[in-house]
Amino acid sequence: MSHRRGLLIVGLLVPALITFMLWAFTWPVARSAPHDLPVGVAGPPVATDRIASQLSDADGAFDVHRYPDEAAAREAITHREIYGALVADGQGPRLLTASAAGPAVAQLLQSIATGQAAEGTEVTVVDVVPGPAADPRGAAFTAGVLPLALAGLATGAAITATRLRGRWALLALACSAPLIGLAAAAVGHGWLDVLGGGWWQVTAALSLFALTGAATVAGAAALLGPRGIGLGALLLMLLGNPWSGAGSAPELLPEPVGALGQLLPTGAGATLLRSVSFFDGHGAAFPLVVLLAWTAAGVAAVLAGRRRAPHRPAPAGPAAATPAAPAAA
Repeated sequence: MSHRRGLLIVGLLVPALITFMLWAFTWPVARSAPHDLPVGVAGPPVATDRIASQLSDADGAFDVHRYPDEAAAREAITHREIYGALVADGQGPRLLTASAAGPAVAQLLQSIATGQAAEGTEVTVVDVVPGPAADPRGAAFTAGVLPLALAGLATGAAITATRLRGRWALLALACSAPLIGLAAAAVGHGWLDVLGGGWWQVTAALSLFALTGAATVAGAAALLGPRGIGLGALLLMLLGNPWSGAGSAPELLPEPVGALGQLLPTGAGATLLRSVSFFDGHGAAFPLVVLLAWTAAGVAAVLAGRRRAPHRPAPAGPAAATPAAPAAA
């Protein structure tokens, strides 16, 4: 490597990469605000019209759903149709939340409900789907998303580094992903008890999460070479992790980051894991489709990369092998 090229990398490319990472990680947090956040109001129209109007007038912050009573709102929360609901049925103001869907959203709704209540009126807060007792703020859940994304990246990079191709690469994916899922379930579900749901369902979601990341990186590397690992890092880590909404909610991220993050493997994996762990699989259909689509694309790329003949330099001919005749005196 020439000195000029090294100076270019150290002096320009590295600062540009750090600037990009700072933007990708800090901008969504700094501009966190609700965008079409699904919330509900429950009760007779005469009591809920004012509340629904105030929420609807909040400049696109909330997507308001109406329900006839508290039972219907509770069902909508457990089915992941809304994040919470304000109940006004003449029995005192109540707020239904689901901290398992995102503690940040639950706190936001609680502050809104308190602000809308009449002076001196206390709002009763009911956590319909609480987070696990070992992780009430969801910090462990959020922290666990990054290692899963890193596991997919490392597996895909290892397949590339060991030059596994075709069916051998697919066999490596099929063997590593379930082991990663089992290890993650043993830590998060068994030991730390920060994941709910059934053991095998959670293990399957974790395994698919890891498989999707690994297949994406391995497929990109099969087509692009080592540069594919950088593309995989971009999709899984640099953009996928901060845009996943795992620490808050996709609807709290700036537009269109929240929607784009759910189309990437990390965001879809986090949403699938949350649905399986705390909501009996409700809301898992869309992220499941996204993960399967990325996995299928990665597998297809691995197989397509195997069919590409590696470039080899042409052997030197006799003329090239024969040393040049000495110049005539």
